[in-house]
Amino acid sequence: MIKAILARISQGHRTTRFPRGPAPALPDRFRGAPRIDASACLDGCRSCAEACPTGAIEPGGTMSIDLGKCLFCPDCVRACPAGAMSYGADYRLSTRMRADLVLAQDGQILRLAEALEKKSRRLFGHSLKLRQVSAGGCNACEADVNVLGTVGWDLGRFGISMVASPRHADGLLITGPVTKNMELALRKTYDAVPEPKLVIAVGACAISGGPYIGHAEGNDGAAKLLPVDLFVPGCPPHPLTILDGLLRLLGRMPKGR
Repeated sequence: MIKAILARISQGHRTTRFPRGPAPALPDRFRGAPRIDASACLDGCRSCAEACPTGAIEPGGTMSIDLGKCLFCPDCVRACPAGAMSYGADYRLSTRMRADLVLAQDGQILRLAEALEKKSRRLFGHSLKLRQVSAGGCNACEADVNVLGTVGWDLGRFGISMVASPRHADGLLITGPVTKNMELALRKTYDAVPEPKLVIAVGACAISGGPYIGHAEGNDGAAKLLPVDLFVPGCPPHPLTILDGLLRLLGRMPKGR
């Protein structure tokens, strides 16, 4: 026991101070919000759209990119002959409305998730229990959700935790494209959560079907079946992106962030 205490003291503070402190440093390979320089696009060029595996890019007079479909892969960047496509380093990507994930013009600012109404914040703001449902996911989004429970992030300090039973939950955190085999299970799990309840879709699959969009054995995401309160894009989204979205939903994000 003494050795464990000494080891802990020698390690110092391991939990990120986010959101009160600076955001943790992200690796160079991190891809945040995409950027489209429409002025650099070549007339009639569809290289980026043709390279996109999920059809997230809509070329034309006003280019648009759907972050709900985007896998944040570099295929569009590599395909663009004019260098009009790039990715920034902004981890803030979550929205309340599905339509807000569509960036329709160069320089458009993403409308980040707004907090729940006052009554819901009073209910969930300091104690939110979520049942995580992997509805056919590849385990990438699930892994990054699990990371939030480690000492580096300590999700529990915000009063947010994952529970084993939907009957003990305030809402669902869904990952995966919601395959046909998981549709009934997801509906039953949702029905078992007492009212009022929240639904959070994490990752491109849960938002739009991701790489499985349009597949006969999928439902193209959770919103086709359930009312979604928060969309967290990415493939998978970084733990910081997920945490940022959760805190914005609960009104726990400091002003100016």
